Amino acid sequence: MQFPHLFSPVSINGMNLQNRIVMTAMHLGYTPEGTVTDRLIDFYVPRARSGVGLIIVGGCPIDEYAGMANMICLHEDRFLPGLERLTSAVHDAGGRIAAQLYQAGRYTHSAMIGGRQPFSASAVRSRLTGETPRALDLAEIPEVQEHFAEAAVRAGKAGFDAVEILGSAGYLISQFFSPLTNLREDRYGGSLENRMRFGVEVVEKLRRAVGPDYPIIMRLAGNDFMEGGNGNAEARAFAAALEKAGVDLFNVTGGWHETRVPQLTMHVPRAGYVYLAQGVKSAVGVPVLASNRINDPETAEEVLRSGGVDLVTMARGLLADPELPRKAREGKAHLIDHCIGCNQGCFDSIFSFRPATCLVNPQAGMEGQWRAEPAAQPKRVVVIGGGPAGMKCARTAAERGHEVILFEKADRLGGQLLLNRLIPGRGEMVTAARDLAAHLAELPVDVRLGQAADVAAVKEIRPDAVVIATGARPMKPPIPGIERPDVVQSWDLLDGRAGVGRRVVVIGGNAVGLETALYLASIGTLPPEVLHFLMANRAESVETLLNGIDRGIKEVVVVEMLKKAGKDIGQSTRWTVMAELKRLGVTVLTGAKAVAIGDGFVEIEKDGEAEQLQADSVVLAAGSRAERGLAAALEGLVPEIYVIGDASEPRKALDATREGFRTGLKL
Repeated sequence: MQFPHLFSPVSINGMNLQNRIVMTAMHLGYTPEGTVTDRLIDFYVPRARSGVGLIIVGGCPIDEYAGMANMICLHEDRFLPGLERLTSAVHDAGGRIAAQLYQAGRYTHSAMIGGRQPFSASAVRSRLTGETPRALDLAEIPEVQEHFAEAAVRAGKAGFDAVEILGSAGYLISQFFSPLTNLREDRYGGSLENRMRFGVEVVEKLRRAVGPDYPIIMRLAGNDFMEGGNGNAEARAFAAALEKAGVDLFNVTGGWHETRVPQLTMHVPRAGYVYLAQGVKSAVGVPVLASNRINDPETAEEVLRSGGVDLVTMARGLLADPELPRKAREGKAHLIDHCIGCNQGCFDSIFSFRPATCLVNPQAGMEGQWRAEPAAQPKRVVVIGGGPAGMKCARTAAERGHEVILFEKADRLGGQLLLNRLIPGRGEMVTAARDLAAHLAELPVDVRLGQAADVAAVKEIRPDAVVIATGARPMKPPIPGIERPDVVQSWDLLDGRAGVGRRVVVIGGNAVGLETALYLASIGTLPPEVLHFLMANRAESVETLLNGIDRGIKEVVVVEMLKKAGKDIGQSTRWTVMAELKRLGVTVLTGAKAVAIGDGFVEIEKDGEAEQLQADSVVLAAGSRAERGLAAALEGLVPEIYVIGDASEPRKALDATREGFRTGLKL
């Protein structure tokens, strides 16, 4: 497939880009002291070399009150040498690079700025930090605005081709713009015009400081998705005023960090927020960049072909696959490793103060350390298990030149990733399995489906190394009645090998249990295409349609022993799962223990009291146990034996792919 719109050139105030792909700013955590590191350069250079049209790095704090120490700092001249090294490296690789100017306002943690109180438009408590900022005095505002301008000048000195002002996501400029956080009664508060004033003046000061020919980008929320906040109409008005002040390109995204509408998880449809950028485009004459969940060239081409926007972002798509532009350009789009929106390696890591990585690309952030060099001595390698760990290991080993034989007892590759197929909002996990399988099909890997490896089969091959990636098997807790025919494992249910009745009790409130409950509760709800048909034809009332998507035909109760359900779900995703369960009417009982299963009921103990839950079926999601028995049987028969993924210890897919990759490098 060709992508003529995606790979057409575009000019932004004299900055010529070779295509319409923009890698927008991501917090990576690769600069612990705020100074550019080799790790950061090693990350961005392959993306530039692959042909990204524009790379935006950041956020870059504009002053000492802006944010965390491990951000790419731009507020003092002492950071210039490192920044110059970064921009030179990207330019040498054929890329263009911009710096995002960052001031978080009330989203700044006081602990990150030496215990000082953050500032904002008004003293409105932040739900993100739990802290209340102080309101900027009228006399302080010009100085803060000047810091934006000074940082922009510094960016130009460092060799950045453009700057982007962060005016979205609930940061400082958003705080002045929103009636929720701007309660001022002076000329910066009240009316829409007054609330726009702070951001407009920032742009005016930047334009005077950098001159007419330096590109200025504005990252803008097309809708705050905050009740009582700004929608697309206000965003359009703001964009029109900002264009007059000197903005050359609008990067349009969605919501604040506080919004309860998902923005970046796989619950969000691909290109789900392009309509926001299209709205802004209708109000301005400069180019507009569409953001959020555009992670493959086919989607990007379709978005651009429509003519509603001018460029597309692929931030996490390029975290997942730095070669995405090259593969698309060379007709190898089927070999792209797609971002699946899982957030396990990127946002969940950052929220835990760890550097970003990626489930589908464990090399992300380690490009300089973990290199898949050709093997010094090619080996014959047997990989047992075709889940994410086994497939990633087989792929890496084969790419390095080893002879690889992969055994998978099922009739398809993917392992537990495939169990997500039926779970609402989790289907992208199957994409990761498909991508790995596509690579194996292109490599000289002998894939043996429907074959369970045993000692005899391995001895016949006489390998130099065996990798045990046999995964795990679900556990069966010692509950009286557990052997009843109306009790099924969640894995069997999600794989389509079992069914359930109307009233279902799920035992286990871990990730698998909650996601199984999501699937069950969604059965009988209106599918998207039916909902669209009924809405388009005004066939039902809005109330009826909402009920049709909020209630299915199952009554679902989840029983969890711990005081908190979903503890093994990442911070960036758990809240969306819990919100969906609530919307769908699922009852989640925490601090409850299933003690018996009988005919039509599950007996539980909660708060020291017994209770019976009605149940036509019971689904077990009580954890899993590593399946690695073959490792002991092969001990002494093979020179090298590795046990990886869930066969080592049941964990997340992120851990499985990382171990598969690292083992492939060791071989």
